[in-house]
Amino acid sequence: RVPVVDVQSDNFTELWPSMVLALRTATFVAVDTPGSMELPQAFLAVPCERFPCIALCTLSLQSENTYLCQIYNLTLLCTEDYIVEPQSVQFLVQHGFDFNKQYSQGIPYHKGNDKGNENQSQSVRTFFLELIRAKKPLILHNGLIDLAFLYQCFYAHLPDSLGTFTADLSEMFPAGIYDTKYASEFETRFVASYLEYAYKKCKRENCKLKDSSNQHVTVEFCSYPANMSRYIDYRHCSLQEENHNVEGGNKVPLCDKFSAYGWCPKGVTCPHSHNIDLIIDEDDRLWEEKRKKRKHKWKRRKNTEEPAKAIGQESSGKEMELAQNGEEGPPRKQSCYEPASATELAEGTPSSEGRSLEENSMDMEPEASSDTKKEKKTHGPPSQGGTHRAGFDAFMTGYIMAYIWMLKKGKNTDTGTGPWLPDCHNKLYLSGKSVPLQIVKSLFSKSSKAHRQKMELAWASG
Repeated sequence: RVPVVDVQSDNFTELWPSMVLALRTATFVAVDTPGSMELPQAFLAVPCERFPCIALCTLSLQSENTYLCQIYNLTLLCTEDYIVEPQSVQFLVQHGFDFNKQYSQGIPYHKGNDKGNENQSQSVRTFFLELIRAKKPLILHNGLIDLAFLYQCFYAHLPDSLGTFTADLSEMFPAGIYDTKYASEFETRFVASYLEYAYKKCKRENCKLKDSSNQHVTVEFCSYPANMSRYIDYRHCSLQEENHNVEGGNKVPLCDKFSAYGWCPKGVTCPHSHNIDLIIDEDDRLWEEKRKKRKHKWKRRKNTEEPAKAIGQESSGKEMELAQNGEEGPPRKQSCYEPASATELAEGTPSSEGRSLEENSMDMEPEASSDTKKEKKTHGPPSQGGTHRAGFDAFMTGYIMAYIWMLKKGKNTDTGTGPWLPDCHNKLYLSGKSVPLQIVKSLFSKSSKAHRQKMELAWASG
């Protein structure tokens, strides 16, 4: 069971010390803001905003690959007028969000710049400054909108320029920003990368490593006192959902759109299955079949080309590599194959040198492009995914990163002085793009005035 601590206006002050301590002692911090917001045209236009809560999950490394995990779900209430979409409200209600609690116990916040000296009080804005002062790696999933929300609502007005925005972010989070959607596609190369799929896939693979006595991720939770039980929500987290075998026995066909994207326009009325466990089962079966076919094809080609192997050795070596590994770039999900645009992939397949056997096995079967998995974070139509909740989404994001970091570093415990996870450092996933958004301060962009003032104030009062 995963404990999520609900933070509201009536217990915010009480929980403040433990939340700040969790930030300062964390190895990295995962954040989730379930919603969408309107960004300047220079950012990429998306619909209107509705952010009823923000969740963060701190993971503190206790020993090799063992983390102490603390999850806080902050219910928020904007003090200014805002717009919501009917579909957004419907989604939240179907996933258990309590609007009565939001309006009666939500923690108040306002958007844009500070109003006077707010850094001396215990507020959400001050708590965000504590996150910046902690200088920990920040983990998000499909995180551009999350970052825009955090900046706009708890920091300052959004800059008009995307270059200024990324310049500010690079200074706000010097330990780096990491996107698990990008990592799921371009590092572990999963055939789908929406949050629940990536989490359950990581959990399955991690259990396999544990069963084979290989290094694996272990997560531990705090033992909370009885007087906190009234605002702790426990999320049952089994390896597979209870209805997994039931649906499998009934042979309910899978929804191709949900399988690839993590959402379906028909929502709960869809006659096909949205069961993530069955989707992963089917993907694993197809992957194994194609792996065997490729292996057989490669062996047959090798035997055929054996007499002439001295001719064109360099080029044939490249062909043999492609025969084994498939095309370059992130995987392609065959159920949503788009022949024209989906082949515009990343420029190169990452080298498999130094990776664990588990990750090398994932590299052998690329099946879906970034174009085919335009994930509707948690702001789309009802998903029928069984685990979505703001606090738990933050936990899933943190778990994915812990697993990927374990794979990348292998048995090397010396992380050095460079970036925490170099291949994913300051790279944000962009839907439909084969390259990420880089969080850097370029020679042609400057930090915003509001950001410079805020940083001076943060460190002066810290």
